[in-house]
Amino acid sequence: MKLHFRRATSVFKQTLPFVLLRIGIGLLFGVFTVVYFGGVLYAGYRLFQTQSISGVIGIVGLLLATLLFVYIWKLLNRYVLYLAKAGHIAVIVEIIETGEVPENQIRHGVTTVKDNFAEASTLFGVDQLVKGIVRQFNNAVLSVSRWLSFAPQLQKLVWLLGKGVALAATYIDEAILAHVFRHPEQGRWTAARDGLTLYAKNWKSVLGSTLAIVFALYGTAFLLLLALSPLASVFSGLSTTVEYIGWVVVAGIFGPLYLGFLRPWIKTVVITTFLIESADDTPDSETADMLADRSSKFGELMQKADSEATGSETDSTDSSSPSGTAAD
Repeated sequence: MKLHFRRATSVFKQTLPFVLLRIGIGLLFGVFTVVYFGGVLYAGYRLFQTQSISGVIGIVGLLLATLLFVYIWKLLNRYVLYLAKAGHIAVIVEIIETGEVPENQIRHGVTTVKDNFAEASTLFGVDQLVKGIVRQFNNAVLSVSRWLSFAPQLQKLVWLLGKGVALAATYIDEAILAHVFRHPEQGRWTAARDGLTLYAKNWKSVLGSTLAIVFALYGTAFLLLLALSPLASVFSGLSTTVEYIGWVVVAGIFGPLYLGFLRPWIKTVVITTFLIESADDTPDSETADMLADRSSKFGELMQKADSEATGSETDSTDSSSPSGTAAD
């Protein structure tokens, strides 16, 4: 499979407003995290100092505050970050399909997501189901640990490859979501089923290409971190606290560059490549059967697609027969 770096880079540049929006959301939540835990720790310290609470109560309070934070994070992830991610993907699809950038791409992306998914929870459900199917399928067809079990000394390589496959899967599921936006006439479950079938049909080239750029991302991130490390070494001769601050500065620069620009660019490359390479391909029932054999969750998706086609969509999670569910 040919990687369309030039086209993807052009699309990435054209969607910078969405990239910056997601960076902005991340930074705001980072500030909220610092303020939240800073306030919790300060309040706990003051109460403990005045002997208003015991150590046990303080630990319980910190645990409850952490659980509340996790709950807030889950809400933000499901109703804000997922919407921003899906909106960005929708705009990428629009540019690839039409060659034009929407006038107000953020509004266009959000509107497209809402047109395809009436509720944010539905978008979350589709994405999580697709993630599970991709993970099960990859584990079934690419058991790296089994291939290299005869060489225990290669366990670190096995671990690295496993991490690479897991990270590649996150980009592949976004490419499947792009396929859903590409075919709104099919319905979300049907389009997701067909997108996954196309992936299973070409999994070697798709996963191989994605792994290649994922490891290139690892290498680039490592080089970037090396380039920034001298900033921390400047403070190495001073106190330990100042040295830690130096590393915090490095992390503060590295984080936005890696999470804000490198990973979204890789995502754009994977989505662009998948959409272009699969444009003239069609899903088939034989591949759908093969995918169903390797992923129990795919049966659930097929049942939802069948219900969607008959106008009786249901949340049933029972597996259904894979035969004849994808177009020949």
